[in-house]
Amino acid sequence: MGVLDGKGAIVTGGSRGIGRAVVARLVADGATVVFSYREDRTAAEEVAKRSAGRAIPVRADVGVDADVDALFVAADQHLDGLDILVNNAAIVGTTMIADVSDEEYDRTMAVNVRGVFRALRHATGRMRDGGRIVNISTANTVLAFPGISLYAASKAAVEQFTRVAAKELGPRGITVNTVSPGATDTDMLRGANSAEVLELMRSWSPLGRLGEPSDVADVVAFLVGPDGRWMTGQNLRATGGLA
Repeated sequence: MGVLDGKGAIVTGGSRGIGRAVVARLVADGATVVFSYREDRTAAEEVAKRSAGRAIPVRADVGVDADVDALFVAADQHLDGLDILVNNAAIVGTTMIADVSDEEYDRTMAVNVRGVFRALRHATGRMRDGGRIVNISTANTVLAFPGISLYAASKAAVEQFTRVAAKELGPRGITVNTVSPGATDTDMLRGANSAEVLELMRSWSPLGRLGEPSDVADVVAFLVGPDGRWMTGQNLRATGGLA
């Protein structure tokens, strides 16, 4: 039997990268998972196929209010109850502050901040007592680099959501934590960095490699499982020693 048998979960951005690994791990641990994807239907269907019917894809852009609402309606239909929320979906750009457009600002904040907040608000009204919430942030809230002002600022907001929500939901036995990955080998990371920068990132880690999505998923699994029961309001930096 899995440690999450009978648990219902929502994972945003679950078709690729870290989100895909989180969905696979939660399913392996026994949960039924509703996950969102924005565009890549083929990837989402592949995740569902590998789950033996226990991962249900829902097309939803978390930067669109109505899509977030629809994701939770779908979860109501497919899950017996909500026990776990993993806010993973995010976008990243590398634009210098002087060149950031209003449109880029609004889109980044809609996905990375408003979408997370809306999901948290939905979850608080649905989640069973003793539930688990994990918000995915980034090491870039403490490691600043040129061009990531919007990404870092949006994720800093998410970290504050975690701290406050942990206080608000603690009386119900619901834990709320942040996981902050470092350089993790995903399409997002490779799309935002050159091969030279990726090699430099490898050298920064005492472990001498980029993180794998499964490395982060394992930390999430700890927090949402029974062994994470005494962890709340925390930020676990899954960086391989990068930060």
